[in-house]
Amino acid sequence: MASGTALIYDEEMTTHKLLWSDPICDIEVPERLSSSYEQLRSYHLVERCVPVPAREGSEEEILLVHSLEHLEVAKSTQTMNEEELKRVSKNYDAFFFHPSTYRCARLAVGAALQLVDAVMAGKVHNGMALVRPPGHHSQRNAANGFCLFNNVAIAAEYAKLKYGLQRILIVDWDVHHGQGTQYIFEEDPSVLYFSWHRYEHQEFWPSLRESDYDAVGLGKGKGFNVNLPWNKVGMGNSDYLAAFFHVLLPMAFEFDPELVIVSSGYDSGIGDPEGQMNATPEVFAHLTHFLMQLANGKLCVILEGGYHLKSLGESVCMTVKTLLGDPVPQITGEMAPCLSAVESIQNVRAAHKPYWKWLAYEDTSFLQNLSTKSHLLKKANSNPSTEDESQITNNNNTVKVERFLELHMKNILLPMPPIKTAATGSEVSEHFFPEHVQLVKEMDKTEIKALVSGFYADLVKEETLLSLGSMFVILDKILKKEVCNGIAASPTAALSAAVALRHSVRFGLQRVLCVFVGDMQMIPNTEDGKMLVINICEKEQSRKTSCKHYISLNWKEDAEGNDFFSAVLGFILPVAYSYQPNLTVIAVGPNRSLGISGISLLVALLRGLAESRIFAVIEDTEISLMQSIAKALVGASTPPFGIYVPPTQEKVNKIKALRDQFQQEWKMLQCSVKDGISRN
Repeated sequence: MASGTALIYDEEMTTHKLLWSDPICDIEVPERLSSSYEQLRSYHLVERCVPVPAREGSEEEILLVHSLEHLEVAKSTQTMNEEELKRVSKNYDAFFFHPSTYRCARLAVGAALQLVDAVMAGKVHNGMALVRPPGHHSQRNAANGFCLFNNVAIAAEYAKLKYGLQRILIVDWDVHHGQGTQYIFEEDPSVLYFSWHRYEHQEFWPSLRESDYDAVGLGKGKGFNVNLPWNKVGMGNSDYLAAFFHVLLPMAFEFDPELVIVSSGYDSGIGDPEGQMNATPEVFAHLTHFLMQLANGKLCVILEGGYHLKSLGESVCMTVKTLLGDPVPQITGEMAPCLSAVESIQNVRAAHKPYWKWLAYEDTSFLQNLSTKSHLLKKANSNPSTEDESQITNNNNTVKVERFLELHMKNILLPMPPIKTAATGSEVSEHFFPEHVQLVKEMDKTEIKALVSGFYADLVKEETLLSLGSMFVILDKILKKEVCNGIAASPTAALSAAVALRHSVRFGLQRVLCVFVGDMQMIPNTEDGKMLVINICEKEQSRKTSCKHYISLNWKEDAEGNDFFSAVLGFILPVAYSYQPNLTVIAVGPNRSLGISGISLLVALLRGLAESRIFAVIEDTEISLMQSIAKALVGASTPPFGIYVPPTQEKVNKIKALRDQFQQEWKMLQCSVKDGISRN
């Protein structure tokens, strides 16, 4: 199995630079590359990656996407003087040539292709290419927006040709619309292209009508071009996460890509003068983590924009740390998408309803008066968010943003535990688990008695409590941050979960999430909000309380076993991110209604929360289940789901009813514009 993360960087790509004064182009500086690389070095990430050399993309490879005429013009600039370069640059929108530009652009293309080769050949699991000039604006016959050759588009065509791929997902999280990539693939159903971008009702560059939500592709490509326009500045972490939960990820799981390529622009991050958005660097760790669950982990991240050097460097580091499998930092900020973001999300869902099975039963009828509503929202949302971070951004004060980020990164970057994933050695032989799981010694009776000291007498008799030694040793190490996550077998999962929740709160945690799969015989008291329990079961559990901190989700996975992600993405993940737990407990008890793939997906996606601190306790000691959960805990990608079978209308209605019931409490559930949602 492939392991490791590739990193591609060639200092020669910093020789491409602006030779004259141009207020539009002067932000695209060589330091974007060199300072990002130095930031990676400062975090000691470079030595942890697999170095892959860049190479020049060949003319044949460039012609996979671009016209011969465009190639010849680019080639001719190598011998031009400054005046000639200036004259030919004026033929394009926001682009400049330097005598080294052609060589650098070929290196950028070649770096992208080297990354695809390394990932597809199994030399590495994933990787990142730091390249200049960027690519996603460049079109078949034109340079555009700092971009000469479309690196990502060429990489996708190359992967299709060389490896016979039939489904490639391109995720463009740059703050500008990658219109070049859209034009290249808008009739191609083998490439699913997703872009979010600052749009402001067509007032922000490139100011194209075809950048709006209703540009869904052409001909056979209808439904495979997904534009999510941001119609105001100040979008933050919760807006980006909501876009992934309610648009991108459901489409991606249904599409089932064989390769994921990211047009990785960080001008969508805080402090950037182009984006004026408020997303902090750790959100890119979360987005990367989600995409790593697709295509068996085959993920190629290729740099696009990013013009605030500190914000860019930190965001690049967050991406690479996640690719390497490090714990995902806690996300910050209020978990509530703004009204403008929710409107854009629902517009996209409505526009794509005819093309995607997961949207087949969604109700979008209330968008009939959309044009009127859009006009009203445009007026209502003309001012950016009033969060502190937005004030920092809008002041456009580079030094102030740098100071904020220095403090912010210190707060979210905590030391890695000595052990990533642990299990007790008494459960099974050392050959049972994946190699990265470390076995730890179980507590003896004296240690357990000293630890619990009668605190759980109302839950369990002492003799039964002593049988939970394997559970206590793992949980205690997670709480003390000696271990990131762990797995334990238990004769009684419901009892173990109840004890684990109480023990975690007693330890001092303020928010503990428990997702229980199966019949939960004992439901803890969740009134104080320190525990949130989501019980996934086949039959309705008796509920003594209507408290928002206990939720019963009745879900029986279909025989094909691939409809559960609709519930995970449409309900469980938004609730969990709204709650922001300090620890996640996942318990599998008797009469579980989910298959192994569904449970593994749940574990894998929830690793993004609580600094990846997950305690899994399993009553069913079926070897394949234990192994699959352990693989998810160590960071292995989730297994492919196969041909997508959508959930029944009954199940969709169930999720919608739960969303309607809980969306005012857990605001990340909001994915439709309705009366009564009044936030900016």
